[in-house]
Amino acid sequence: MATTTLRALNGFDETPASLADSTLILVDFQNTYTTGVMELEGWQQALESAAALLGRARAAGAEVIHVVNDGGEGTPYDIRAEIGEIHPLVAPVGDEPIVVKQVPNAFVDTDLGSLVDAAGNKDVIVVGFMTHMCVLFTTQGAFLHGNRPTVVADACATRPLSSAGVELTAHQIHHGALATVADLYGVVVPSQESLV
Repeated sequence: MATTTLRALNGFDETPASLADSTLILVDFQNTYTTGVMELEGWQQALESAAALLGRARAAGAEVIHVVNDGGEGTPYDIRAEIGEIHPLVAPVGDEPIVVKQVPNAFVDTDLGSLVDAAGNKDVIVVGFMTHMCVLFTTQGAFLHGNRPTVVADACATRPLSSAGVELTAHQIHHGALATVADLYGVVVPSQESLV
């Protein structure tokens, strides 16, 4: 049964962002999540959706910001090695900035907030890896920064986890995180085709 969201109680606008008037934030589309110990379920489909969204955003004149996590040398998040590089399908072009973070919320101890402010768009579109971690907390960061986030569900992916002895599928974790976003932090749309 449907319940009232905190967004509804606060009277927040539920209109998704438009590409031309938004800043697109691509979170942690690193090779880290495509192979090995951190490989995500559904990463290929999410990456392809993100690539299509990125192409459409560029064509619409949206500002684009890339975010990567740096876990240090020798880790699966080593941005100095191929494992930590941004996947070629969504690699930066031209002067698109890359923000390097070390915690899930990309607004913490980085210049992301300044870059978003300089772009001049209140609306931000957030996509990336992993839905329940850096996508969720960067979306929260954008909300707390005063922006209006939209998250694209099919351009995000995560992995299965367990909690208190309960095994949770990647699908459950993914949609649980998106439900948290939709309850307060932003608008969630099912696919990149949902945005105009």
